[in-house]
Amino acid sequence: MDFNDTPEEAAYRKQVRDWLDANAPKKQEGSADPEGGDGMAASKAWQAKKAAAGYACITWPKEWGGQGGTPVQQVIFNQEEAKHPIPGNPFQIGLGMCLPTVMTFADEETKKRFVGPAIRGEEIWSQLFSEPSGGSDVAASRTKAERVDDGSGDWVINGQKVWTTGAQFSDYGIVIVRTNPDVPKHKGLTMFWLDLKDPGVEVKPIHQMSGGSGFNEVFFTNVRVKDSQRLGAEGDGWKVSLVTLMNERLAVGGATGAGWSQFMETARKTPGLDGASALQDQALREKLADWYVQAEGLKHTRNRTMTALSRGQTPGPESSIGKIISAVQMQELANTAVEMLDQYGIISDEDLAPLSAAFHWSLMFAPGLRIAGGTDEILRNIIAERVLGLPGDIRVDKDVPFKDMPTGR
Repeated sequence: MDFNDTPEEAAYRKQVRDWLDANAPKKQEGSADPEGGDGMAASKAWQAKKAAAGYACITWPKEWGGQGGTPVQQVIFNQEEAKHPIPGNPFQIGLGMCLPTVMTFADEETKKRFVGPAIRGEEIWSQLFSEPSGGSDVAASRTKAERVDDGSGDWVINGQKVWTTGAQFSDYGIVIVRTNPDVPKHKGLTMFWLDLKDPGVEVKPIHQMSGGSGFNEVFFTNVRVKDSQRLGAEGDGWKVSLVTLMNERLAVGGATGAGWSQFMETARKTPGLDGASALQDQALREKLADWYVQAEGLKHTRNRTMTALSRGQTPGPESSIGKIISAVQMQELANTAVEMLDQYGIISDEDLAPLSAAFHWSLMFAPGLRIAGGTDEILRNIIAERVLGLPGDIRVDKDVPFKDMPTGR
C-alpha cells in the first residue's frame, strides 16, 4: 500500500486544490437538503461550474464533457472537494449509475441528447429497480411492459416501483421491467429509459422516520415508451442492470454521519453514572476501541483502493466490505450515543441536541443505509461466493418460468 501521491498525482492535486480555492463556495449556499428550492438551485449552479471546468465527471471522455482522466484523479478531486462547504449532490445517482448505463447501451442520438444536460446539472435522473414484492431480488420484478398492437413497436408500462431515491425532483429514469413471463426470471427482463414527467407516472414521497422524504413510490399507468428507449436487447435487462448495480455498489459504498471521534468528544463532556466523564466507563471504552479499529481498517481499505486505481489496476471487493462495516458501525455508534446522552437522547432539536442532533439523524438513517445499494446479507453473499469461493445459495427458482412462481402471479 502506498500512502503517497506520485509526482503526477501531487501535481493534479495542486491543480484541483487551486481551482477549488478559487471557485468553491466559501459557506453553505442554500439548504443542505437538495430537495429545498434554494438548495437545488445551489446544487445546479455548482454542478454547472464543475462541468464547465471539466471536473463534473473526470473519467468520462472529453467528447462527453469529462477530462478522459483516471479513476484516481476523480478520487483526488472528491477528497479535495469534501474540504469545502459544497451544496448537496442530487446528481449522484444519475451520473454514477444511470448515465453510465445509457452511455453503454443507448444509441448515439440518445447519448447526445442526455449526457450533456446531465453532466451540467440541467437534468436529474433516478434508478427504478426495487419493487414492493421483490425485496433485494431485482430479478423478481413484476412491473411489466407489453408491445402495443398497432405496428408502432412501442411499449406500454404498468406497475409499481418503491424506494426510488430522488424521483420527486428527477426528470428521467431508467427502469427494469418484465417483458416475457414465460422464461426464468433473470431472462425475461428489459430495461428502458423514460420521462418521469409523463402523465402516466405518479410519484409519491415516503415520509421516513428520520424526518426526510428522500425515497418514493412510483406508479406507472399505461406509460407509453418507444422501442428506441430500450437499453440493450429485449430480454437482456438483467445483463444491463448488472452494469448499473456495479456502479451502485461504488456510489453507495460509504457512510456519513457522526463517527467515533465525534462520539469520543461527546462522551468526554457527558457525565456518567458516578458523575465522572462517560469516557471513563470501561464498557464504553471497549466499544470505542472497536470502532476505532474499524474506522482505521476502513481508511486503509480505501487507501488500498486508491493504490489499485493509481497503478491502473481494478479494485477488489473493497466497496462491498466498506459498506457492510460502515453502515453497521453507524447504527451501533448512534444507538450507543443516544443512550449515553440520557434525557438529551430523546431530543432531536438541532439547536439543543449535541452535534446538532447528528447522532439522532444517524440512528434513523442507518437502517436504510443497510438496505440501499444491496442489503448486508446480499453483500455478504457476494463476498462469500465471488471472493472466498464458498458454495452459492441454493436457488430453486433458477430454471422456473416466472409466470409459474408465486411472485409472478
